[in-house]
Amino acid sequence: MMEFSFGAAATKILTTTGVSHLEGGDILMIGVACIMLYLAIWEKFEPLLLLPIGFGCLLANIPMSMMANTDTGGLLNFFYQGVKHEVLPPLIFLGVGALTDFGPLLANPTTLLLGAAAQIGVYITLIGAVLLGFNMHEASAIGIIGGADGPTSIFIASKLAPHLLAPIAVAAYSYMALVPLIQPPIMRLLTTEKERKIKMEQLKPISQTVKIVFPVVVTIVCCLMLPGVTPLLGMLMLGNLFRESGVTARLHETSETHLINIVTILLALAVGSSMTAESFLRVETLKIIVLGLLAFSIATAGGVIFGKIMCKMTGGRVNPLIGSAGVSAVPMAARVSQKVGSETDSSNFLLMHAMGPNVAGVIGSAVAAGVFISLFGDVPALEPHAAIADIVGTVEPGRAAVAQVIEVLRP
Repeated sequence: MMEFSFGAAATKILTTTGVSHLEGGDILMIGVACIMLYLAIWEKFEPLLLLPIGFGCLLANIPMSMMANTDTGGLLNFFYQGVKHEVLPPLIFLGVGALTDFGPLLANPTTLLLGAAAQIGVYITLIGAVLLGFNMHEASAIGIIGGADGPTSIFIASKLAPHLLAPIAVAAYSYMALVPLIQPPIMRLLTTEKERKIKMEQLKPISQTVKIVFPVVVTIVCCLMLPGVTPLLGMLMLGNLFRESGVTARLHETSETHLINIVTILLALAVGSSMTAESFLRVETLKIIVLGLLAFSIATAGGVIFGKIMCKMTGGRVNPLIGSAGVSAVPMAARVSQKVGSETDSSNFLLMHAMGPNVAGVIGSAVAAGVFISLFGDVPALEPHAAIADIVGTVEPGRAAVAQVIEVLRP
């Protein structure tokens, strides 16, 4: 009969616990996860994003839990495949499109310029990343953080810098969640009280036909020019077409509720699972976090400054605060514009006006990503002369056949 030893049993149990494998980095990251949960629950900083990200980080840093994104066969590793293989970000865009009303942008097309102005953060950060030693592929992926668009950041990082996907995703989603904390001080610093009190005219209604045509035209024009961004922009416009067509009520309802909720849970947990001590506690990660904050701050400032220019050019009819919504965090940035404006004048209602540059920022960040993918991605390109030759080769036989038919029919 085998002799039972309490000492050996206790030792075996102890060695199979996570406590025995806990290291300093794990403890630090668990602390970071708890801070994120505190900000989400008690400070209410975008809890729909920050809470699952924080909890994913908590799970990933428990030793022997098999919940990190690198733990093959683990639950969150399967979720992370949707990030790695570019499945979840386009699905998020489908839901965003179903939730988004492009009416404010169409009613005041000049706000498209505010969305474009906010993209300055992307390009300045790209330059800063290169100066800090990142190559152009990595710098492009880091720069997109300035658009405050988590799905786009993940999408371009998976294509251009997959080894930096974890810190880029965390930086992008963290700053999206912290929009209410980061933006207001910049907005107040760059505007006067008089400017913040400006009340804008009520937007004119937009016909359903225009709202239906818009996503189709944007898809054709932008995706023909930048095919690399088609998965994101195409899904965004498809979701919006579900919303505006009036014939797909069930698809619209699913896209804007159940689908986006499920995908948000999967994506946020997957992002959190990438926040392990091994991947996160590195010099490169610290650089990306700092550059991401710089990108987001410059993007906010760029939108507000251009808003001030538009205010001057229109004789004071544009409130510069809506320029801060030119970043792509929909509808968080628009709500912040409304909040800061109403703090100065409680009767000032800027939300719908801010939605114009806000949705323009979504399109602008996607276009910026498409430009970077075209410049630095592995996109097959057809030589111009070869393309022309192919077209001519296709047209000539058809032209000859038509000529023969005409000859036969000629009396």
